[in-house]
Amino acid sequence: MSQQTILSGMDAAFADAVYEARCPVYASFFGAMGCAASIVFTVLGASYGTAKSAGAIFSSGIIRPDRLMQNTLCAIMAQILSIYGLVVSVIIAGDLVEKLPLHQGFLQLGAGVSVGLCGLAAGFAIGIVGDAGVRASSQQPRLYIGMVLILIFAEVLGLYGVIVGILMLTKSTENVTKCLY
Repeated sequence: MSQQTILSGMDAAFADAVYEARCPVYASFFGAMGCAASIVFTVLGASYGTAKSAGAIFSSGIIRPDRLMQNTLCAIMAQILSIYGLVVSVIIAGDLVEKLPLHQGFLQLGAGVSVGLCGLAAGFAIGIVGDAGVRASSQQPRLYIGMVLILIFAEVLGLYGVIVGILMLTKSTENVTKCLY
């Protein structure tokens, strides 16, 4: 056996080892968890924000029934959070394949967790602000504009997560190993 044959065999073995390390069979699990985390956490935030503010909306509807529809803004803004999670989950799900680079799976997980936890935090903020704001603006209508501004600041927390998540998903496909089956 010549030295050339031994070296080419070692190169092939090294290439296989590097390939297996970069494209393990479990890498798609991380992408799937990112997909799930995105939708699950944003829906939890949206449901909390809706439920917390709905109590105030109905309570204030007894005092000021003419402002009932105006006060539903809190619940609407909370539901937008679940749309953020759905969008990112659909983007991640579109890139999921049986075998993908570990780097891509980790970035998909990071994107999903980013969107999900930002949506959860925004939902908590919207629920608490909506509850207090609706009750206060029912007694003093001039407080409504202030409540809307604070709700916008709470909503934008979820939007920050979407922006970071999309940036991570964009980077997840640049300059990565192509996994073969």
